[in-house]
Amino acid sequence: MTLKDFLSNNDRFAANSGCKLIEVREGFASAELTVTPEHLNAGGVCQGGVYFTLADIAIAAVMNSRQTLTFGIENNIMFLHSAKVGDTLTAEATEVYNHHKIPYVEVRIKNQHGDLCCVVTGLAYRKDATLPIDGLM
Repeated sequence: MTLKDFLSNNDRFAANSGCKLIEVREGFASAELTVTPEHLNAGGVCQGGVYFTLADIAIAAVMNSRQTLTFGIENNIMFLHSAKVGDTLTAEATEVYNHHKIPYVEVRIKNQHGDLCCVVTGLAYRKDATLPIDGLM
């Protein structure tokens, strides 16, 4: 099983929210989601938790791309542009610092027009355990 399959099959919250991992390679991952009416907040735009969930699955893929079990310990999120129903959001997560215990990642979420909607940064903790996977994709 690949890391992409492992996360896609086991992160049920992200999958049920409509998030799909698109690409996973060492130090990089991308995920995608199409905004539906169920993703809207009371103001009629994409709810912040949707952005966070999309970023979180991309972060999980990047943090675990070294094939060592890694869990998030801190995230910051900045909302820049609202998404609406029908928008396709793409999260691109890049490992900024590959520390052996506490890696750092930045995620940039853009819509289908290339508008930067959200930036998420994250720190994680690498455990002393290997993931039960055969590769990344």
